[in-house]
Amino acid sequence: MYARSAQFYDPLYRSMGKDYGAEARAVRELIEARRRSPGKALLDAACGTGLHLAHFREWYECEGIDVDRSMLSIAAGRLPGVRLHCMDMIGFHLDRKFDAIVSMFGSVGYLPNAGRLDQVVRDMARHLQPGGVIVIEPWIAPELWQDGTVSALFVDEPDLKISRMSVSRRDGNISILNFHFTIAQRDGIRTFTEPHRMTLFTDAEYRRAFEAAGLAVEHDAAGVNGRGLYIGTKPL
Repeated sequence: MYARSAQFYDPLYRSMGKDYGAEARAVRELIEARRRSPGKALLDAACGTGLHLAHFREWYECEGIDVDRSMLSIAAGRLPGVRLHCMDMIGFHLDRKFDAIVSMFGSVGYLPNAGRLDQVVRDMARHLQPGGVIVIEPWIAPELWQDGTVSALFVDEPDLKISRMSVSRRDGNISILNFHFTIAQRDGIRTFTEPHRMTLFTDAEYRRAFEAAGLAVEHDAAGVNGRGLYIGTKPL
């Protein structure tokens, strides 16, 4: 999905002031207030370019998974010594268990339906130590989605100019964002379109997925970006 845009992902979110360090610290506080497992192993599911992991690794033994090789390549350059795995969240399998598993920035929205959400949370719980904690940052809630929203991000760096624009729309419980990129670099200007389809899961669907996986679930309504966080704790 990000094959053409991965190299521009970090500059785009840097331009809007996204604070990965503050988000990681806030999530760590939530984890440590609940974690009862004895270890310090953390998995970032859909880790992208690794900017959250760059901070989580200060406190945890980290690993990451992501389905996009272009994003993982950037993460690997940023995170020497951190094990990164190219695999989908759906049906993922690793040879260890973790004390914390996180999935940030609405990545679960790319799951196609509630059945797959159930499966992913169940797989996360299977990889979690007793007393461990899962934190999932959801995609936008259905009742908060607004059709026809015109959005744009711009990068204005000395050798890189980017515009990324879209107009939101919805098809049932699927949100649709067709990102239109214009990129200017020293070798020229190019444009491309990148479609994103993300499921608008309900609060009930998130809660059901956690409960079906045997986890005690809480909802932090504010979260780190205003979208909230779902926090699951595995019994000892």
